[in-house]
Amino acid sequence: MRKFLMILALGLAGTAQAQEVEEGRALYMQHCATCHGLEADGKGPMAPAMVVQPSGLSRLALDNEGEFPLMRVVMRIDGRDPLVSHGSSMPVYGEFFQGDDVAMKTAAGQPVMMGRSIADLVAYLQEIQQ
Repeated sequence: MRKFLMILALGLAGTAQAQEVEEGRALYMQHCATCHGLEADGKGPMAPAMVVQPSGLSRLALDNEGEFPLMRVVMRIDGRDPLVSHGSSMPVYGEFFQGDDVAMKTAAGQPVMMGRSIADLVAYLQEIQQ
């Protein structure tokens, strides 16, 4: 019985992770793809209108010596690290994504608190890294 419960718990954990990534994908498509592109390559339909081109979000780890820059990504999304893209700041979804705080860990193991929506979006971005 104990072994069965352990297998069930592991299975549910895997499902929860997949669900978080899928939720993150939906958020990305709704809030980010217009600028960063459907493939997260920085080539969304709004990109040509911007002075500073959007980042290719599928290359974040590759461009950061193989380590996903969790803190930088979270701070860009929630507005603590503003980025000027076309004469004004990148849209900040921090308030929209607030609430239901969860923790994610940096590569060094440091827990970082963020809203569940931001965590879902970050889980998706981590999943699509090259």
